[in-house]
Amino acid sequence: MSGILWVILVGLVAGIIARILSPGPNNPSGFILTTVLGIAGAFLATLIGQSFGHYGPDQGAGFITATIGALVVLFIWNRLVARRMISDPGNR
Repeated sequence: MSGILWVILVGLVAGIIARILSPGPNNPSGFILTTVLGIAGAFLATLIGQSFGHYGPDQGAGFITATIGALVVLFIWNRLVARRMISDPGNR
C-alpha cells in the first residue's frame, strides 16, 4: 500500500516538473490534469521498471524515472491533441 502512495506522491511532483520541462501550445491546462498525467507517468515508469526487474514488487519509481514517464505520457497527450483524437479540456 505504501508503494502506491509513493507512486502517487512522486507522480504529482513529476507531473509538475514535466509540465515545466515541456512547454507547448497544447499542454494540458490545469493543475488536476497535469498531476493526473504525472501520476500516470509514474505508474508507467513503475510498471516498466518492475517488468525489467529494476524495482521490486513493492517499490515505486523514483523522481527521475517518474519524470521521464510523465514526459512520455505528456508527449502522447500532445500527439493525441494535435491529431484531434481527444480534446484538451483546458481549451474550451
